Amino acid sequence: MMQKQVSIIMLGLLFSFHFSCNLRKVKNETVAVKKEQRVEMITNYGTIQVKLYNETPLHRDNFLKLVSEKAYDSVLFHRVIQNFMIQAGDPSSKNAQILDTLGEGDMEYTIPAEFDPELFHKKGVLAAAREDRPDRASSAMQFYIVQGKIFNDSLLLIAESRINAWLAENAIQKDSKNKYLFDSLQKAKAENQQSKVLQYADSITQWSKTSPIFKSYTIPENQREIYKIIGGTPHLDQNYSVFGEVIKAQYKKLWSNYK
Repeated sequence: MMQKQVSIIMLGLLFSFHFSCNLRKVKNETVAVKKEQRVEMITNYGTIQVKLYNETPLHRDNFLKLVSEKAYDSVLFHRVIQNFMIQAGDPSSKNAQILDTLGEGDMEYTIPAEFDPELFHKKGVLAAAREDRPDRASSAMQFYIVQGKIFNDSLLLIAESRINAWLAENAIQKDSKNKYLFDSLQKAKAENQQSKVLQYADSITQWSKTSPIFKSYTIPENQREIYKIIGGTPHLDQNYSVFGEVIKAQYKKLWSNYK
């Protein structure tokens, strides 16, 4: 079903990003500290200000480059799902008509995945969309802002199982003896054979329980508490690259239109 569309116009950076840095002294060594970069999005529903993480430099620099080139001007938030996220960045959405199908447009390159254990899908983070691909490389242009919901311990356990299922698929590719299970899963997905998808996914899960090359992921306690207080989308952790977060927003009207 088509999502309602909301237009977005991204303006220039609030801070210069070319070679900007501060210097600070650490244990008698002078180190360069890159300034925090911020971007302001002006939409017809309000303004969103985001900061970009220096821990994900590939995504940060690509995003700043596209903003400076005005690549995002007049694109739509083409996917709006309450209690989940809002997604934008499809270049074909700039001149879209009401019944057009959106979400497939992009640049002709991807950004290598950047996963940091301290960066997670709490409410308000900025993350890169991507296609279902083994290397988990990000879309060059499409991004989403997490809305999410509040989780309890039971729901967080379910989220952990989903994270570990994805991590197991990634890990099994390094096991030459069992990689055929991943290849078979991908083929079943491409052919839309759901029974085989479930079969191979279960086989990979069983493999992960005994494989010495797989380490199960547990959501850190401090992150669990944040998910239980302000919410987010924890099942996307370690699978989609988080590269920023909202620090100021005036867009409450947006959500009232999607109840």
